Amino acid sequence: MVNQSTPHTVTDEKASWVPMITIALAQILMSFNVASLPVALGGMVNSFNVPPTTIATGIVVYSLSVAGFVMLGAKLNQRFGPLIIFRSTVLLFGVAQVMMTFSPNATIMISAQALSGLTAAALVPSLVALIAENYRGAQQATALGTLGSARAGAGVAAFLIGGVLGTYIGWRPAFGLLIVLSAVIFFLSFRMKADKGRPEVSIDIVGVVLAASSIILLSFGFNNLNRWGMGLVRDAAPFDLLGFSPAPFMIALGIVLGQLFVVWTRRIKEKGKTPLLALEVITSPTERAAVVAMFAVVALEAMLNFSVPLYIQIVQGSTPLATAIAMMPFNLSVFFSATLIVRFYHKLTPQKIGRYGFIICTLSLLWLAFVVRNNWSEFAVLFGLVAFGIGQGSLVTLLFNVLVSASPKELAGDVGSLRGTTNNLANAIGTAVAGALLVGLLSSSVMRNIVQTPVLTPEIQAQVNLDNINFISNDRLLTVLSQTTATPEQVAEAVRVNEESRLKALKFGLLIMAFLSMMAIIPAGRLPGYLPGELPADNLDNAPTK
Repeated sequence: MVNQSTPHTVTDEKASWVPMITIALAQILMSFNVASLPVALGGMVNSFNVPPTTIATGIVVYSLSVAGFVMLGAKLNQRFGPLIIFRSTVLLFGVAQVMMTFSPNATIMISAQALSGLTAAALVPSLVALIAENYRGAQQATALGTLGSARAGAGVAAFLIGGVLGTYIGWRPAFGLLIVLSAVIFFLSFRMKADKGRPEVSIDIVGVVLAASSIILLSFGFNNLNRWGMGLVRDAAPFDLLGFSPAPFMIALGIVLGQLFVVWTRRIKEKGKTPLLALEVITSPTERAAVVAMFAVVALEAMLNFSVPLYIQIVQGSTPLATAIAMMPFNLSVFFSATLIVRFYHKLTPQKIGRYGFIICTLSLLWLAFVVRNNWSEFAVLFGLVAFGIGQGSLVTLLFNVLVSASPKELAGDVGSLRGTTNNLANAIGTAVAGALLVGLLSSSVMRNIVQTPVLTPEIQAQVNLDNINFISNDRLLTVLSQTTATPEQVAEAVRVNEESRLKALKFGLLIMAFLSMMAIIPAGRLPGYLPGELPADNLDNAPTK
């Protein structure tokens, strides 16, 4: 893929790779933080004495903070210059990690993730802008590939380092390392090229409100579908709308506000003012397809990254290190495929890579749904995780490259904000949907199995809270049942129901994820169907260019 908006000749002068190292470390800083949360799931549940879905809220809050305000972050980069924003946000991210490391309760932990997300909202677009500022030609393409690899590599490091520290020391030191990394990145940033801001760039406040409100409503709606109810309101909901849950209404209102944001942005553009997001980065069918496909693959990754640690740590009661070992093949395959896929750009069109990638993801999830058992170390399960990682890593790098190569340098910040919005909204919704989906499937399976077994009498059911069913280990279940009048036979039957229902919920969840992956093959078919250099210079109508 080539940037059709610039000449095909590049200078032979090579720029220093120190700025790219600094940019990659900043990407690792953000990705390591959010990837460490699933690994620390069990430790946080024990430290804060909260259910797993509360820890998932930390992931969602981080992601929606980035997604909701990354467009504002892009404009701040344009107005004040990406280097100044880069340094400021790296320092603030370090402050947020201090809060995270020493958080005494779940509320402070979630607040720390909110602050991390708000700073990352300005940091994400600065990465793309700084690459465009510091590199040209082949070096720029290499730098963009490195940025994608850094995200995948951070996932590997988070699972490995977080798993070891979480098992032998605790979950907090993993986040403490990010305090040190923030300081290192800040000092390295002085090796970057100085840049100038554009004070004439205005900030569309109405656009900020519409975009942030839309994204926050969508994220909160999906995150609370299970807790507040998908239809009729549940007791946990803060309010009801004529007896119905507010969650679906939040989702619907979020979609409406998103459409209003697009209409408002077009009006601002027609008046000659600076919109919050340059819609030129998503005007062509190719670019829109790339955004939809990117949302799908990141959401699927988030769903799997939540489901597997949930099952290993909470259900099986294993250590964070066991989680890291089980997920390591997946994370390594993501890292290497994200790095190596660029070698195929001159052999396979983006359309083919996109389709093949989603086909691999679909088949992998179907395979996992049929072979998964209570032992994640089985070769068949590991094979499925590796295959999914290959498809996922290839797609993320490809789709980012399609978006960047389709836009001129001056829109690099807008591409960065679009990438940040898409990735983090997908991560938030993917995590939220995974939690709601698995808990919902678990609840229905438990209730169905209880009805079908005469051993668990209504008297025993009355002594156990069945209104708030969640994933728990057998040990936790035995502790609850020890406080009832359950006989040994009833205890054994309850454990059987728990084990069977958990596995069914996971299998059905994987099947639904496979269906979503299969649907994503459709937008992948709208990606560019040509190789670099194949498109005639006088026939750009079908090219993703401006």
